[in-house]
Amino acid sequence: MNQPIIADKTFKNQDFSQLILAKGEYENCVFEGCNFESSFLDNQNFMECEFIDCNLSNANIIHTTFNEVSFSHCKLMGLKFEHCNDFLMTFSFLNCNLNFSSFYGLTLYRQQFIDCKMNQVDFTGAKLSEANFENSNLEGAIFQQTNLEKANLYSAFNFKIDPEINRINKAVFDKENLMGLLHKYKIIVK
Repeated sequence: MNQPIIADKTFKNQDFSQLILAKGEYENCVFEGCNFESSFLDNQNFMECEFIDCNLSNANIIHTTFNEVSFSHCKLMGLKFEHCNDFLMTFSFLNCNLNFSSFYGLTLYRQQFIDCKMNQVDFTGAKLSEANFENSNLEGAIFQQTNLEKANLYSAFNFKIDPEINRINKAVFDKENLMGLLHKYKIIVK
């Protein structure tokens, strides 16, 4: 069944937690100040869209397509991105709260996480080569069998990454945050 195409439209300050967003293919749309908390965004298609200052926490995003979508200043807590349609999946995050979300097993080459809160985020099995975690708080984030080759973690903080079970070849770290790589050895660095 073909969904209607909704293009070049701006949605401002709308509460989609009570009123469900119409099913469709949203192209080049802007969602600003909208509330999608615990809403049903499943089977939606977002292409070249912007979400600005929106709350998508705990939204149902099963089979949702995010293609060239940017999120800035958004609250995206508890989202299971691995349930999305991963075909042509590309998005970026600027100053977003992604706490308790999951990117389990996803391939996100050159993924952008700039100035994000990412506490308890699950990156197990994710392919994040050349990802950028600039100024992001990764406290309690789970990195297991994660490919972080050539990733930028230079200004990331509060992470714990075990080099023995993750691929970190040519990843960039600041010498001040190297304890995040050595935590399991219980050594003291002064």
